[in-house]
Amino acid sequence: MKLYKEFFESELGTLTLLSNENNLLGLWFNGQKYFGAGYDLNVAEVFATRPIKQALKWLTNYFAGQTPDPFVVPIKPNVSTFSQKVLKELQKVPYGEVTTYKELSNRVQKGQNKINLARAVGNAVKHNPISLIIPCHRVIGSDGSLTGYAGGLQRKRTLLKMENPQIKFSSQLDLL
Repeated sequence: MKLYKEFFESELGTLTLLSNENNLLGLWFNGQKYFGAGYDLNVAEVFATRPIKQALKWLTNYFAGQTPDPFVVPIKPNVSTFSQKVLKELQKVPYGEVTTYKELSNRVQKGQNKINLARAVGNAVKHNPISLIIPCHRVIGSDGSLTGYAGGLQRKRTLLKMENPQIKFSSQLDLL
């Protein structure tokens, strides 16, 4: 499979985008945890494919304070079936709102006997290969705390405040 990459400069740092001909496969802040998600980015050609162009437009609109539709960019995260379910539910979290790992666990298990899959959900969220478009920064702890974010907690806080200046976190994290 031929891979393509491009870069986007944001106020929070450089983002690397990865795609094949048809889908965006990755979107990461440079240097974040799980950067590249196992892809060899050195073999990817620098070229703006159709999915990359769509993602670049999405990012431009997002950082301009607009609320771009997360479903307009064709994506294909290379993750497990369970993680796909989690990420699909995560994409439904509206701009400026947050959810918790427990809420995501319940949404993933809709129509089933619910068990607490918050840790498994957390693992899927932290390995999200398509940041921002799949908004893993919108997941917080049940107590309102900012929890881990592969791009860093300061970026997470900035993204949430950018989306919703009135958003509140648990008190110790307001100091970030």
